[in-house]
Amino acid sequence: MKFTVLTLFPEIPRAFFEASIMAKAVERGIIAYDLVHIRDFAFDKHKTCDDKPYGGGAGQLLLPEPLGRALDSVQAYKKHVIYVTPSGKPFTQRKAQELSQKDEIVLVCGRYEGIDQRIIDLYVDDEISVGDYVLSSGEVAATVIIDAVYRLVDDVITHESLDEESYADGLLEYPQYTRPAVYRGMVVPEVLTNGNHEHIRKWRLKKRLQKTLANRPDLVAAARLHGTLGSEAEKMIEELTEQCFEKHLDRKKRRRARARAVQGEHDGLD
Repeated sequence: MKFTVLTLFPEIPRAFFEASIMAKAVERGIIAYDLVHIRDFAFDKHKTCDDKPYGGGAGQLLLPEPLGRALDSVQAYKKHVIYVTPSGKPFTQRKAQELSQKDEIVLVCGRYEGIDQRIIDLYVDDEISVGDYVLSSGEVAATVIIDAVYRLVDDVITHESLDEESYADGLLEYPQYTRPAVYRGMVVPEVLTNGNHEHIRKWRLKKRLQKTLANRPDLVAAARLHGTLGSEAEKMIEELTEQCFEKHLDRKKRRRARARAVQGEHDGLD
């Protein structure tokens, strides 16, 4: 798979491609990349790539001519072009999986106030946002997308590792532990050290459900809607919900007891 990145600051994505697992994937020939400097396609001697937007307003926009020439130089019309922008569709694990099936992806890194709409209309297949916030660097957002996508390409990471990750089946990942068995008085759960793989499987599923219910209940609702949770998981959800309700009642009882104790102290002072 190949990633082609159009950018004003190629040194930012270059550091990512030359480090860690990505560097190994590139060395093994699984991943290829090309960093295209948009400024190389500017017309004037100052290599100008931005100007004020029509209609007024703060900031600058990337000029369409240099960016269009850069896209033409990589034959973008034959490839899947992504523009990373806060106004794009939310990036998800499902989208990452879809993109991992492409032979080549071209990513356009915006800067300043973004890019001319005519470039989007002519070249862009996907407008993608990596979150509900604004970054000054389209390169950072593009790197997020690349990182999520390339690791799903065959032979980059083992399938076993991918299968148990957060979002792989709609749930978040279970808690993980390593040596030492006791750290600052906290002990690794016994179920993980007894060697019973069925007990470990059930514990992990329950912990995944517990964490997802606490942090992302919307994912559990979506999984139920699509029928991806089995009867075992549904039973665990019932148990977890009941336990949560009992804890809530217990907390209310403790608060009432404290309130009565405080009131008793005030009455004694009177």
